[in-house]
This record gives sequence, C-alpha cells and structure tokens, in this order.
Amino acid sequence: MKLARKREVIRSGTTVEQMVRAIADLIITGALRPGERLDEISLANRFEVSRTPVREALGQLCAIGLVGREPNKSAIVTNVTQQHLASMFEAMAELEAICARLSAERMTADERRMLEAAHTASARLVHRGAEDEYEAHNTDFHTRLYRGAHSDHLTDLASQTRARLAPFRRAQFRIPGRLAKSHEEHGVIVTAILRADGVGAGQAAYAHVSIVSGASAVFASGAGADERKSGDATSL
Repeated sequence: MKLARKREVIRSGTTVEQMVRAIADLIITGALRPGERLDEISLANRFEVSRTPVREALGQLCAIGLVGREPNKSAIVTNVTQQHLASMFEAMAELEAICARLSAERMTADERRMLEAAHTASARLVHRGAEDEYEAHNTDFHTRLYRGAHSDHLTDLASQTRARLAPFRRAQFRIPGRLAKSHEEHGVIVTAILRADGVGAGQAAYAHVSIVSGASAVFASGAGADERKSGDATSL
C-alpha cells in the first residue's frame, strides 16, 4: 500500500467514528483502490494515531462492506460494484418510503413540531454551506422519520441499511448545490407529514433516496472503478 503522501492528521481526540469516516472517504474517492491491503501500522502512521482506533474502524468497515478479510486475516478494500450499491439504495428507498408514510400517519403532534422546527433551522446550514453540520442534521432528520413510524422493527432495519450506505450518502454533499437540493427534498417530505398525507410522504421519501442514489453513484464509481479491470479483488 502506497502511503508516501502527506499525512491526513486527525490525532488527539480521534474516535473510532472519525477513523471510519476518514478511511471510508479514502475508499469512496478512490484514494484506496479495490484489492488494496489495509495495514494497521501504515494507517496509524498516516493519521498519527494508535493502532486501536484503526483496528476497530476496519472492523466496522468490514461490517458495512467497504473492507473485507483475506484468508490470512489481512484487511483489503472490497470492490463495491454499481449493481450491489444500486441494490442497497433500492432497499433503502423502499424502507424510507414506508417509514415516511407511517410517520405521516403515526407521528405525535410534538414529533411533527420538532421535525418542522429542525428542518426550518437547517436552512441556515445550507446558507452557510456547512457540509459537516448539515450532514449531522441529515442523519437526525432521517432518524426522526424512522422513529416516527413507531415500529421498532422498521426503525432497526432502516437504521442498519442506512449505516451500510452512510459513506456513499455522505459523498453526495461534495456535489455543488446538493445541500440546497437535499433541503428542498426534505421540505416536500415534511410538508406531506404535517398534512398527514401518507401517500405523498412515502412518494417524496422514495424520490429523495433515488436522487441520493444517483448523486452518490458519482463517487461510488471511484471506489469501484476497477471492477471492470480486476477480477481478484473482493467483490460485493
């Protein structure tokens, strides 16, 4: 693995979550290629952290499918195919549509008010171009939809699927104008929920995830660009 580049230092206070994001971003953007081995020591040196957060981060990346394990236990970048990614986003769109529909039917008055207030407040983040803060809001927004369905099983399924897609969904915000479009799409969902329009909320949520899928695929092509060239990398 070639690591003779400028170090991406995230040092003190580094959490496993930060390491997951950092390594995932390198994979999504193609800086780490399919089939490339991920050495704990080299990555720890690259980010100037101990091996512990790196080891735990690789374990989480294995769970979401960006990293695999070879028979000798070495970690390796998986080949995330467009077909696999499209399949996951298809499932996500269906799950979010169901959650949004049920949220429109089941959310309490307080939950609706809080959803509307959070959405309104997020407009400031769009205006400032605050990608990281908007991403946190975006996660909170979708979590509200899952919980608003008042179905523990659905909430778990949607949350687990979203976790697997998180690195790709995060990549969408690098596209110019995507923050504003995301906020606009959220607005359509919120309006439908406030009107108790289950069908409209479900359709809006499905359309939103479908758009996210297309935007994310731009960066997924970086992670899976070698799928047509290499048949020996771990594939999904």
